[in-house]
Amino acid sequence: MSALQDLVAAALARPASQPALEFEGCWSSWGHLQQLAGRVAALLQASGAASPAPVAFVPRNRPSSVAALLGLLAGGRSIRMIYAFQSTAAIARDLERLRPAAVVADAQDFSPEVRAVLAAQGSAAIMLTQDDATALPGLECSQVTSPAQASAQPQIEILTSGTTGPPKAFTISYELIARHLVGAPASDLSTLSPTLLFFPLGNISGIYSTLPALLRGQRAVLLERFSVAGWHDYVRRYRPKVSGLPPAGVQMVLDANIPVADLASIRRLGTGAAPLDPSVQRAFEERYGIPILLSYGATEFGGPVTAMTPELHAQWGQQKFGSVGRTLPGARLRIVDPDSGAVLPPGLEGLLEVISPRIGPDWIRTSDIAVIDEDGFLFHRGRADGAIMRGGFKLLPETIERALMLHPAISAVSVVGLGDTRLGQVPAAAIQLKPDVAPPSVAELEAHLRDQVYTTHIPVIWRFVQELPRTPSLKVDRPALRRLFYAE
Repeated sequence: MSALQDLVAAALARPASQPALEFEGCWSSWGHLQQLAGRVAALLQASGAASPAPVAFVPRNRPSSVAALLGLLAGGRSIRMIYAFQSTAAIARDLERLRPAAVVADAQDFSPEVRAVLAAQGSAAIMLTQDDATALPGLECSQVTSPAQASAQPQIEILTSGTTGPPKAFTISYELIARHLVGAPASDLSTLSPTLLFFPLGNISGIYSTLPALLRGQRAVLLERFSVAGWHDYVRRYRPKVSGLPPAGVQMVLDANIPVADLASIRRLGTGAAPLDPSVQRAFEERYGIPILLSYGATEFGGPVTAMTPELHAQWGQQKFGSVGRTLPGARLRIVDPDSGAVLPPGLEGLLEVISPRIGPDWIRTSDIAVIDEDGFLFHRGRADGAIMRGGFKLLPETIERALMLHPAISAVSVVGLGDTRLGQVPAAAIQLKPDVAPPSVAELEAHLRDQVYTTHIPVIWRFVQELPRTPSLKVDRPALRRLFYAE
């Protein structure tokens, strides 16, 4: 067994009556998680799905999915995450592409399209409900043989955000999780106040926040998705000294005008996963008197590689306002010229390259424009590849454009990111129609897109134009397009 399996086994052996997760006002005990985890493991064993063959997992932020994850890890299963925040047609396409030996998902995700794909390829299906896990009738047994390229060592495949093309599978090993995310067993944390979990369980942030807390024995409040109301309720009831928000949540809290007294317990607030507008950060700190500590990381790094720690903030404070901090132990950063690749001196802007100790000794080239100052603090300036940073999600305009071009009424389309104080950026689409066609409604275009892309990719702003602005070489003039949106 791997070190991670040992950690999960120890967690599942906790007293059955010990509380583990609070969800929608109700506590799930470790006994409840044990029962569901064991049920998932037993159904997989009965299905005949061989251990080396990856299991597809469509997790939702619910206790049943957390239990299923623990059951998969305890059994040493390799997992391929599939995003739940997309249409069931898109989930079906992912399953058809991956052809897993088995799939574990919530009952609501087993649409007729998904069932048809699973039946055609012979994948077993395990359906999660609030209190149970059952084999889907007719899909109890797996007919999928283990692929030759299946890893002998268990691992988790997580989709990247797809900033340089379609989302790619990024693999993190059990060893990486045990050594770098969970770490050495700590003292019993069950008596501490609960932590708050709101990042999607299927991405690196969800794994990074959920597994360390649970495996170390800390109770947790689980939100199906982040909401200001849920975060506010947690803070009022448990009065944490340290809390976190997604970058978009900072503006949302300001917009909600939460009373200062309600947040008085918080001594510092962490955020990351996307840039935070400095004006939003300053407005929050001035209103609530709570310092925001920024960090920087990515799926490709296996988590964060820099952070503005409390110690750094105490020493440098406003001198480094807006910085995402210095490198974490073992990480290395450098700024290079985007054309020549030459390493640039402190204070010059260029492309960021990273060595992450979780991943290996090689430099990872990013698409982030950044500056490292003379004191070693990193300042993130934006994206070099045109990707749109919508809250914690990175969207490639070409992905949205390709999907829209499948609509029969559209002749040409261009998507750009526009600044948004709450989310950082939002996608805006300019549509050029074919001659003599009836203009589709925005609702029709949104419905079309939902079958093609994740819901995070749906544009917020739409414009119909006679012709897209173009350069002399007939490429879409994106700066001119942005000016058009801002002018309107």
